[in-house]
Amino acid sequence: MDAVRLALGSAVDLVLWRNNCGVAEHWDGHDVSRVRYGLAAGSSDLVGVLAPHGRWFALELKTASGRVTPEQTQWLSLVRRMGGFACVVRSVDEAKAALVRARGGACE
Repeated sequence: MDAVRLALGSAVDLVLWRNNCGVAEHWDGHDVSRVRYGLAAGSSDLVGVLAPHGRWFALELKTASGRVTPEQTQWLSLVRRMGGFACVVRSVDEAKAALVRARGGACE
């Protein structure tokens, strides 16, 4: 994650944010309350905006053997349907290649 963020962080036409998703439990001494955080269930690990037209950019980061969940697949499809770029990457090189494709107008 950090290696991809560093590799893409110097791109002057891209702004990226880390998107942590999940549920936190808070104990107030009497009850437990649950709070969801992140954009949405299945939303990508890195989200951002690609210049010059403000195009949405989303990367789901996985290890070599990591699997994409149905919620993540749905999120990636939604971003593409709305004209953004979204894909799964498993290395810094794949992330760099994804940025090149996004700049060229590809959806994934």
